[in-house]
Amino acid sequence: MTPAARIAAAIEVLEDIETRRRPAAEALKDWGLSHRFAGSKDRSAIASLVYDALRVRASAAWIMGEDTPRAIMLGALKRGRGMETQAIAALCGAGPHAPPELTEAERQRLDADDLTGAPDHVQGDYPEWLAEAFEAAFGDQAVAEGRALAERAPVDLRANLLKTSRDKALATLAHLNAQATALSPWGLRIAVGADGRGPALSAEPAYAKGQVEVQDEASQLAALIAGAKPGWQVLDLCAGAGGKSLALAAMMENKGQVFATDSDGRRLMPIYDRLERAGARNVQVRAPKAGKMDLADLEERCDLVFVDAPCTGTGTWRRNPDAKWRTRPGALEQRQKQQDEVLQQAARYVKAGGRLVYVTCSVLREENEARIAAFLENSDGFLPLDAAHVARGVGIEALADHASPHGAGLRLSPASAGTDGFYIAVMLRV
Repeated sequence: MTPAARIAAAIEVLEDIETRRRPAAEALKDWGLSHRFAGSKDRSAIASLVYDALRVRASAAWIMGEDTPRAIMLGALKRGRGMETQAIAALCGAGPHAPPELTEAERQRLDADDLTGAPDHVQGDYPEWLAEAFEAAFGDQAVAEGRALAERAPVDLRANLLKTSRDKALATLAHLNAQATALSPWGLRIAVGADGRGPALSAEPAYAKGQVEVQDEASQLAALIAGAKPGWQVLDLCAGAGGKSLALAAMMENKGQVFATDSDGRRLMPIYDRLERAGARNVQVRAPKAGKMDLADLEERCDLVFVDAPCTGTGTWRRNPDAKWRTRPGALEQRQKQQDEVLQQAARYVKAGGRLVYVTCSVLREENEARIAAFLENSDGFLPLDAAHVARGVGIEALADHASPHGAGLRLSPASAGTDGFYIAVMLRV
């Protein structure tokens, strides 16, 4: 396919997403199945165009004066990819499979690339219904934070200390230009290519042998901040695919026990292969039975209970730009209820002197500081640890700079830390 034909295909996919109100991944898959002539490189390029358009959907539509799939795609080529108007014009009308030629009005709008008078949510490319929440979370930095969340994310890896060191992993992956992460002592970062794609890690021996795991730097820091020690009894209550369970097991040097569970047993399925590949021998997976988790034997016995709470995922928009336009206010309300419930559940398993660590990949105060404040108000015997104390405890003084200005816990974001958006709060049971 020509570059022009790929742009036309991306507009077609955007039309499908808009018309049928469904996830981008589903629309892209269906497009590929109905256009068998398109090779893997074509499909990848079209997906990159679609996701780049979704990243800057609001500002692209603003500069074009309308929010049609064509306008969003054209505006994204300008705002997201930095293409000159003449280059965009050369692709439009370039053959039978290209988008129609630019109109004079479209040329003028692309030339102007003007956000004058645009509200903050347009300039920052986040949904209008979240404008108040972003202002509450970030103040006068809301636009900058939104723009950072609209950028492409790098590929972050965690060196598995059960099998290697970060220095060795960096040497092994030098051909991918892997660099050490700024905050996590375990992290490696690989920049994505101009097409938005990362390396094919499944073809890398270091990955196949379990020497490295895919994990955003903020997620690594959440595990590090939890402070698990060899010999501890640890409960990972919302373990999902097990990324943080693996990190905790490595911190514990395979000594003690990590109990990994999740209310949805389907989310746990990938953990078994990952545990074997990583060489983590101190993780016991407790899948729910008949929809119920049997954890009665762990009540008031755990040194650490780790809660990676269900959330809106606003902090991961760099990796999933489709989600920011599909999430609705009702989802935020539902998540807050779930977060309150899981915190109350988690508290039962923390022993005296133990830790309860609450983590989300959200940037919203409603899911973060507000939930911890509500928990502390309604639960006796828990005290939050301040950011400076936590930073000293893990030997990363710079983490203290990320103390939340809104209450207990730490905040990480693409603009402030170069990571996904994460919130981490550590509480001690006294």
